[in-house]
Amino acid sequence: MHVVMGGLRAGNTKPMDQPMKNDIQGHWRHVHDRTGQKFNTTFFDREGFVYDTGPACRAVVAARRAQPGRELEFLKTLHEAFYKHDIDLTSGPELMQIATDFGFTKEQFTKSFSGEACSNELADDFNLTLQNGIRAFPALLGGSTNDRFMALTHGYKSFEELHPSLDRLLSANELPNGLMPGISDDSCAI
Repeated sequence: MHVVMGGLRAGNTKPMDQPMKNDIQGHWRHVHDRTGQKFNTTFFDREGFVYDTGPACRAVVAARRAQPGRELEFLKTLHEAFYKHDIDLTSGPELMQIATDFGFTKEQFTKSFSGEACSNELADDFNLTLQNGIRAFPALLGGSTNDRFMALTHGYKSFEELHPSLDRLLSANELPNGLMPGISDDSCAI
């Protein structure tokens, strides 16, 4: 399993206006209706907030580089911070606090987060997402070691909805490197 950051709103520079807030609220309602996920809606009271997912995506890649195999757990921690506690994941100091609370040393996380290798790996993630036509998150892909994968879902699906696609993939003897549902509005898993 490999968590790939999708960059849904990475690099956004436009402050949220009311239409954007309405759009995001609609997506959050949909997620809540499908999954029961709760959201802290005080997020929408921020004036002039620029909703840029780039720093959070970079933080997940930094976590993957610093402690391979823990990135999904770290992504879950970031989700809880943002969606449940309304913590600003565009803020470097907030991301650092979350990372140190998670168990990274300040030096370990800073080195991983600020390095050129992290930038390159994040760009590779975004490119892989684009190459595979991913436009909705979470996404689940299955496949081998090449750069093209079979999309099992674009957007959330329950296991019952995914089961037939998984059966088709496995019965075709096209065993993937790993399968794990992405749990982010900004990631996919392959």
